[in-house]
Order: sequence, then structure tokens, then C-alpha cells
Amino acid sequence: MEEEIVVLIVGAGPAGLAMAACLVQLSIPYVIVEREECSASLWRNRAYDRLKLHLAKEFCELPHMSYPADAPTYIPKDKFVKYIDGYIEHFNIRPKYRTSIESCKYDEGTKCWISMAHNMDTSTTIKYTSSFLVVASGENSAENIPLISGLDGFPGELIHSSKYKSGAAYSGKNVLVVGCGNSGMEIAYDLACHGANTSIVVRSPVHVMTKELIRLGMTFVQYLPVNMVDILLLTMSNFVFGDLSRHGIPKPKIGPLQLKSETGRSAVIDVGTVRLIKEGMIKVLGSISKVKGDIVEFEDRKECSFDAIVFATGYRSTANIWLKNGESMLNDDGLPKKKFPNHWKGANGLYCAGLAKRGLAGIAMDAKNIANDIVSTLESISRQTRY
Repeated sequence: MEEEIVVLIVGAGPAGLAMAACLVQLSIPYVIVEREECSASLWRNRAYDRLKLHLAKEFCELPHMSYPADAPTYIPKDKFVKYIDGYIEHFNIRPKYRTSIESCKYDEGTKCWISMAHNMDTSTTIKYTSSFLVVASGENSAENIPLISGLDGFPGELIHSSKYKSGAAYSGKNVLVVGCGNSGMEIAYDLACHGANTSIVVRSPVHVMTKELIRLGMTFVQYLPVNMVDILLLTMSNFVFGDLSRHGIPKPKIGPLQLKSETGRSAVIDVGTVRLIKEGMIKVLGSISKVKGDIVEFEDRKECSFDAIVFATGYRSTANIWLKNGESMLNDDGLPKKKFPNHWKGANGLYCAGLAKRGLAGIAMDAKNIANDIVSTLESISRQTRY
């Protein structure tokens, strides 16, 4: 089976859906494929129960559609999924689900992208020939679990945060959370609130903010220099939390907004974890050295026994597995070579949406930029054909 199309979008998460909506607005035909059986599978199937968007709703809208007027400032997971469903219906987006891209390669002869896809329901292969290819498969394609000596011999439960739903099943158990980003800190809080004896590994410096401070900072940075806003945020954070290095949580050398801009690393938005750490309900531990049975040894030689380990250690992109000519745009980790905001465009009609670690606001920017660039290219080709 073969199809000739203008744009192929790979991935029907928020980035792919935003891309489709922007193309609809410009009347550009496209096909969108998704390996899972639903859109936004990370949000539907791999997010813990208490999850809310960490940023205020004005920073988390997809292009061309706002949240309902009565939506809360910080959108819960279920309401975000409902928003996604409404978005799909509003723009009449029809992803081809359970369709996995096996390979994409640019053909110099036809000046097109040749993409081979596998329909898992019919066990058929589809060949897509497209003028443009958008990689929207996300930063969160595959679970990332670090290599730790002896981990394969751990007798207890080992799960990635994508499988974690609630701390209810861990009451009375000794649980170690590895990773101190937003997911790790919130999962540690959830575990402790459900009666688990909770510890968390903090391996690197991290900024801790309240959601109100982040909202304030993201508003101010539209009008003031980043370094000035960072000074304000750090001053107010110190006032709220005090010196967290005393509790095993060191602070990065550069401010939270500058760190986000330069590395994509976000500040942790506290949901109550800091209070439980200060009260001793959550223990902070350093990097893991090795695992011996149910004993975890840390680099400071401390040893503790655990019943379960939750890895909140993020995800990785898998784009390089199937994209064969992506070197103009992606590095060896499947992430953009160029820095934000110039990361979204490669060569020969290749684009990426949602890979710059800029959240939903970054996705919206990428989708608009790509759609506008595709329009410009098509108009240029049309002019050349006429003359």
C-alpha cells in the first residue's frame, strides 16, 4: 500500500496534534500516525493519579484553542486529557493509531521523504511519500533507567515513574525514589502521604519554587531581563524555603529561568515535599553506588534496605532509531542539535516539534513556526512553477 502526501506527522501526542491543528488552519493536507492506540498516551496511560500541569494554564495552551473559561489555573491530568479530546474534535484530527514508523529516509531522486509504516492491527505495511516530515514523537518516547551495579538482583519491586499511579499500595513499605525532578519530588510526597517510609535520591543541584513564583517569573520575564527576574525568584524562594542545602538539596549556580533557557532543566515546583523533608518524613540520600540484594549502598557508604525503587529518571527520544537522515537536525540522543529557538528545522523539509524541553508553550511555538515555514516553501515552489 502506498500514499503520496504533503506532510507526514509522526506522533499524536500534544506536539503532533498541535502540528496538525496549525496545518488545518492553513489548509495544508497531512497524515498523522501514532504507534499507540490513543492520542497523548503519556497523559492517558503513563501519568500518576495526582498529576496536574505544573505551569499555569495560560502557559499550557495548544495553538488556536484556549481552555474553557471555568478551567482551574493548574489543570489536573483528567481535565487536560478532556482538553486534548476536545482539541482533536475541534480540528477534526484523525490520527492513524497503532501505526508504527519503521524507517524514514530522504530520497535525493524524488526530493521526498520515504517512510515505511507498519499497521499493527492489519499487519500491513504502508509506504508514505511526503514532501515534508515532522518528528513529533516526543522527548518522552522511552523510559530511561540508569545502569546501576547489582540492580538486576534487587528482589523487590522496580518501576519507572511512568508505571506509578498512587502510593496506596506502598503503605508501610520502604520505598526509594530515584530522581529529584518534578515527578520524583511529587511521587515522594504521594508515597509519604500514603504511609510509605520514603527516601529520595538527590544527585544534582535543583531549584525549588512554588507554582505561584514560577507563574510570576514567567510573566515578569516577558518585560524584564532574565537575570533580574532570577534574582527576584531566588530571593523569594529563599524567604519561603530557607537554605535547602542543609537538607541535602543544593542549588544550581545559575538562576532558574536562565537554567531552563540554557539546558531545558526545569525548577521543581513544590507540592509539599519540602515540608515533609524538613519534618523527617522523607529522607534525602545521595547518589547510588551499587545494589546488593535489597540493600542499596550510596556513595557516602550509607546502606539502606528497600522494598521498592521508583525511577523518576525521565525519558529519552527514540527518533534516531527510525529516522535515517536526521543528522541535519538531531544529535546522537535524538534531540535537536541547534539551540532554542532555532532548533525546529532541519534540511530537505525535515522538522521537529516538541523536542526542545520547553513544555506545552514550546510545542505551540514549534507547531506555528513549522506550519508557517511549510506554507512559505509551498508558495515558493508554486511561484517557481508558474515562471
